[in-house]
Amino acid sequence: MFRSLMGSWQMWALGSAAFAALTAVFAKVGVAGIHSDMATLVRTVVILALVAAIAGFGGAWQPPGEIARKTWVFLVLSGLATGASWLCYFRALKAGDAARVAPVDKLSVVLVAVFGVIFLGEKLSLTAGLGVALIAAGAVLVAMG
Repeated sequence: MFRSLMGSWQMWALGSAAFAALTAVFAKVGVAGIHSDMATLVRTVVILALVAAIAGFGGAWQPPGEIARKTWVFLVLSGLATGASWLCYFRALKAGDAARVAPVDKLSVVLVAVFGVIFLGEKLSLTAGLGVALIAAGAVLVAMG
């Protein structure tokens, strides 16, 4: 049971949500006495060290030359998008309340659904589409409140 639970995407997604919530709270406190770009740099160095240790000691390391060119291109683009997102996020946290910034940041869920349909050919069921619309509405209401 535990092994199947640890292998489920739902469990990892809930972990992601929980850690993202902690990220917002910790970052809001941490960014108070520092420029938001410097805060992003510190956070990035910590993440780099953590993920390098996990990849190295966890057996996930593979020689960079064995990674396909297309994979490199899209991972670099993803990294650039992540960096831009983090810079924007920390600036928003510096200026606004974490309880309002984080839900607006989660409009990324809505955008992923839209981009998935447009660029990846994914399909949304009526129920999933309604859920995405409710997420959008909720983020707007939190931002206005």
